[in-house]
Amino acid sequence: MHITSGDCAGKSLAKAGLPGEVFVWHDILYDGHRQPGWPDDDVLHARAQFLSQATAGGLKAGPVFETLKSQYRRLAEAATQNHIVLWFDACLFDQAMLAHILACLEFKGATDTELLCVDSFPGISPFHGLGQLKPSQLSSLYDRKKPVGNAQFIFATKANRAFATKDLAMLSKLSRLSGAPLPWMPAAAARWLNEQPDPATGLGKLERLALEAIRAGHKTPRAIFKAVSKADTPPQFWGDTTLWAKINALADRDPPMARIEGPAKRLPQWESALDLDSFRIH
Repeated sequence: MHITSGDCAGKSLAKAGLPGEVFVWHDILYDGHRQPGWPDDDVLHARAQFLSQATAGGLKAGPVFETLKSQYRRLAEAATQNHIVLWFDACLFDQAMLAHILACLEFKGATDTELLCVDSFPGISPFHGLGQLKPSQLSSLYDRKKPVGNAQFIFATKANRAFATKDLAMLSKLSRLSGAPLPWMPAAAARWLNEQPDPATGLGKLERLALEAIRAGHKTPRAIFKAVSKADTPPQFWGDTTLWAKINALADRDPPMARIEGPAKRLPQWESALDLDSFRIH
């Protein structure tokens, strides 16, 4: 079983001609309330409510809960029945997910697990993740996978606890760690810390970059996305709906730090029939 984090990467993996099924994990595991261990139904209900709120109702809590429940059921089965290959990027989104999945696999006693983490690919710059690669490019990476050992499982469990509990001291220590068993985890922790409100401005890094793009004269959501993506440091952990949520948050402040004009008062935070090009942000 190949486990990865994004639908684009999952679709390409399914076409790469590799043996086994592809399983795309869905959740935003660097954000929102959760427990560090294997989740029970109460935790999954809380996660479903969070994801519904994070998408401004674009995702409904009921179906999300069923999806999450199914994910953990499949992971529990794979832990004892499958050879597992984990495909992940070096960004915050993927590393928080990697830590959680490894912690869950360790809890279920998985041993036959390999990891392939990619932070670059020849000819692609800036490189943000596996979703940029074609099926043939993904298959060319397959021999780079490495067995996950006991030290990595233990480290992942500690990193998962730090992300789950939002423990600033633990994450700060993790961000400064050298020689980590999962070498991309410290940079992910550092980026998580950068997303926390700055004492002077109250803005996290992504909010600040969005505000700078708006003040530089970028008025449409697509123009702001392009400017922020160019200004941010790879690998990019966020997508368009995450950025739209940050712009909405700027507009929701009292007093507002941005003003949204268009067919709705807020940018859509999930799939929508609204035309993004009809919005203007000031």
